[in-house]
Amino acid sequence: MKKIIIFIVIIALSINKLYSDNEIKIEGVYQGENLFIMNPFAATGVGFCIYEVTVNTQITTDEINSSAFEIDFTPFHLVEGDAVVVLIKHKEGCQPKVLNPEVLKPKSTFTVESIKIDKSGKLIWVTQGEKGALPFVIEQFKWKKWIKTGTVDGKGTPGNNTYSLTVPLHSGINKFRVKQTDYSKKPRYSPEATYRNLAAPVTFTPGNGKKAGNQITFSSETEYEIYDYFGKLRLKGKSKTINITSLEGGSYFINYDNQSETFEK
Repeated sequence: MKKIIIFIVIIALSINKLYSDNEIKIEGVYQGENLFIMNPFAATGVGFCIYEVTVNTQITTDEINSSAFEIDFTPFHLVEGDAVVVLIKHKEGCQPKVLNPEVLKPKSTFTVESIKIDKSGKLIWVTQGEKGALPFVIEQFKWKKWIKTGTVDGKGTPGNNTYSLTVPLHSGINKFRVKQTDYSKKPRYSPEATYRNLAAPVTFTPGNGKKAGNQITFSSETEYEIYDYFGKLRLKGKSKTINITSLEGGSYFINYDNQSETFEK
């Protein structure tokens, strides 16, 4: 009797080892598509690698005893945009493969109902059709390029979503847009919002093309960039004055306000 009990314990421990915590966890957002799984044979050569699949802690009814199968989300009554956690449990010594994990990654699907800049310098935009939360990157067009000015987290829900961010305004015509980039690495852009700022244009001393000592002074505080002759960014920031003692003698390009000019050190 004692030998039988020992034998049962050994068998139980062996089974526990065979089905130990070997898991693949996939988290994301339901996008209306199913997952496809490659399921190799177990290392022992008996049966398949995967022994259990759960979706949001519920065991699936999919036929997993196959070299390839589909995780069908239909029985779970998910709505597009719902959070999904898939847990694939498998035996030791083998490794299943998820063929299309990107179907659970958030996609940039937003459309812009309206986008504007109010008198206080706040960019406000309203979206529809978001599926999964992705950050919005706010960009401003100045110095002949689009420059990132801030980030706002997206809500990821399909209804109307309103966002806002106070943005830096230069003199004259300002242009802003928002964008999202999903797993495809292809950015999705909003229409541009424009605003005319009636503030006086910023000027700087010593002036365009002239020689500077150890300091540059603007007529008012402004964002700026200084590049050397080879196009390397040397200084940037926001201020009314710039200490340029660290710069060697030579020619430099300076971007400020909405202007691009030059000076000599």
